[in-house]
Amino acid sequence: MPLGFDFVGGREDRASTFRLSADGMDHGGVGVKQHPLKGRSGSAVPHPRILVVDDEEDLLELVRFNLARDGYEVLGVVSGEEALKAVRRDPPDLIVLDLMLPGLDGLEVCRRLKADPRTREIPIVMLTAKSEERDVVSGLERGADDYITKPFSPRVLSARVKALLRRLESERNADLESTVEVHDLVIHPGRHEVHLSGEVVDLTYTEFALLHFLAKKPGWAFTRTQIVDAVKGEDYPVTERSVDVQVAGLRKKLGEHASYIETVRGVGYRFRA
Repeated sequence: MPLGFDFVGGREDRASTFRLSADGMDHGGVGVKQHPLKGRSGSAVPHPRILVVDDEEDLLELVRFNLARDGYEVLGVVSGEEALKAVRRDPPDLIVLDLMLPGLDGLEVCRRLKADPRTREIPIVMLTAKSEERDVVSGLERGADDYITKPFSPRVLSARVKALLRRLESERNADLESTVEVHDLVIHPGRHEVHLSGEVVDLTYTEFALLHFLAKKPGWAFTRTQIVDAVKGEDYPVTERSVDVQVAGLRKKLGEHASYIETVRGVGYRFRA
């Protein structure tokens, strides 16, 4: 299919798995090992990563061409099962997801990703030939952030992707910059400072992250696993006991205000409301 088409659609049954970087070069093919994005831990400037899920090879080619041209790194898979594996292996910044997929369909993929606290914040754009109102509603009810029907304009898709990523970045910055004030405690995420009754509290990075996580939602109880995932990242190799140790150290530094962090028997911890 020519890349200059204004509107695209169609179907082929050939399978493909690919990666196209922002330099416009294809770094993959069928069965090629997928490499992690440079810049997350290296010196290269990271590009937003987009996962495209569709079993139409020509459409995949068109979408990856246009998104890579906009400066994104694009990874493509052709089934719902492959999509879940790719997301859990290396979560992308955004997902373009076809509704009609062989095996696990797009609605179920969306439902599973939005039900998982580790992936629920990833924006999902549904891309599908099913344009009836009930189909649109079904996709949005399962957590899709946007919905584009085939045939579609690549320029419209690019604009929607940019808007979603811009919104996500704005929300992240707002969360980072927002000062948390509760009881006699003031937390400045941007400055990485904690003041208690006007005095600076010297905390380690982990203690700060733990306190910030709990204090943002006073009264909410969190399990030790949720705390580890939020503070250290998913699948971090620590035991529940290590969370207890961090909490004990944090309480010691809070001194007479140690009771701010409450133990919830059989659950974990919460910040006192």
